[in-house]
Amino acid sequence: MSIIQNFPLFNIVMSLMSGVISSLLPRRQAKCVSLALIGAAGIMNACVLWYVSVHGQYTYMMGHFPAPWGNEIRVGVLEAVLAVFFCAIMFLSLLGGERYLDTDVEETKANLYYTMLDLMLTSLLALIYTNDMFTAYVFVEINTIAAGALIMSRNNGHTLVAATKYMIMSLVGSGLLLLGLSILYDVTGHLLMVNMHEQIVSYAQTGEYAIPLTVAMALMSVGLAIKSALFPFHTWLPDAYAYATPTSAAILSSLVSKGYIFLLFKIFYRVFGFDFVLDHKVTNLLFAFGVAGMLMGSVVAIYQHDVRRLIAFSSIAQIGYIYMGIGLAVPMGTVAAVFHIMSHAASKSMLFIAAKGLSEVSGDSKDFAHLRGSGLRNKLAGVAFSVGAFSMVGIPLFAGFTSKVYFAEAALTAAGGKLVVAMAALAVSTILNAIYFIRALITIYTPKECADFDAASYRIPVTMAVALVCFIVLNLFLGTWSGSIERAIATGLGTF
Repeated sequence: MSIIQNFPLFNIVMSLMSGVISSLLPRRQAKCVSLALIGAAGIMNACVLWYVSVHGQYTYMMGHFPAPWGNEIRVGVLEAVLAVFFCAIMFLSLLGGERYLDTDVEETKANLYYTMLDLMLTSLLALIYTNDMFTAYVFVEINTIAAGALIMSRNNGHTLVAATKYMIMSLVGSGLLLLGLSILYDVTGHLLMVNMHEQIVSYAQTGEYAIPLTVAMALMSVGLAIKSALFPFHTWLPDAYAYATPTSAAILSSLVSKGYIFLLFKIFYRVFGFDFVLDHKVTNLLFAFGVAGMLMGSVVAIYQHDVRRLIAFSSIAQIGYIYMGIGLAVPMGTVAAVFHIMSHAASKSMLFIAAKGLSEVSGDSKDFAHLRGSGLRNKLAGVAFSVGAFSMVGIPLFAGFTSKVYFAEAALTAAGGKLVVAMAALAVSTILNAIYFIRALITIYTPKECADFDAASYRIPVTMAVALVCFIVLNLFLGTWSGSIERAIATGLGTF
């Protein structure tokens, strides 16, 4: 076995161990450990991506115990692409907001913050690579705990309330997921996804256990929909994203919910099989709620006066796009949904980091009334916010435009009335996106002096500048070189 084939497991174990080490270190050393960990994980996953691109997917059996007792990691092109991308987004999010962690997080809790970041990386990589449903559930819970800690790391009333809302809703989702998993295990006798699938196919042919399997799929779908903030289960999201530290907001908005959505992909494709899902009309429900989220999230965003809450409500709409793609129930729809996971992550994390840069030169206010001229006072943050806004609206050359093109292509091949509904939803949501993001851009570029801003002494933090430049380049890359990424996603899904 090649050493590279061990890298996915090494990443997960290394991240767990780094969490333990970070908890024992002072603030600065813990930060260095976390940055080094994320960078090393990104490099190792890039090696894995090269390996599977050349040699094809493989299964890594841990401990050489076969089913039903064994635990497996399954590695393909799609998993490796997302692992590399998630590491890149987390690294840039931490780099862009690290200066503000010194003031937002208490000195005595700083090392614990980095411990939670390491655990978050562990859970995301495990959800991407695992082929075992119980392992997936364990890391879903680790992800939940880490996300809650990241939300309330900025110790004030808003974050405590937001973390409480998040934990209540998220634990409801986890409970439904566990109930569904328990039913599946009772019916199939397996925890490995492939073995579950074989047993479910056998039952589908004979008609056995039809009701328990339907209930299990419904529970798991609703549970993960709640955890990923699909409308109308989104009520925890705005406060959680808006009041967290810039790094936490960037990571939560771009990665956490996407890990749950990717697990849902696995459940649909690898556990039940997509034909089983189609027969039970689950995609129709996801399509309806996805379209509703696209529209309602954008409508509410229009009325926001806090730039952070505007970005947060925009996330509800973007999650709706992903579920709409799944609900189209065609291969191109899933490709578009996966690509939008990437384009949204690259854009939304950049928006949160840039918003902090704009706020910093506006008396630390997040209200649009005080952000006038902030794009002129902090030019790089203004440019980055503009790029993120253009991407979310769907301006050509940016990542969001490519996503919408792929969704439109998928809609053209969809059956029934989904074509008309999807096209109308894309058009209306794009107009709504343009309304609130153009208003934001006009505001930040309307000249106005800020009495609390000293232009002579202000220097944008180097780490923020580097992160924003990299985010801009990444967004343009996704928008202009999307063909190779789309082919990699399609190849990965073909062997998923």
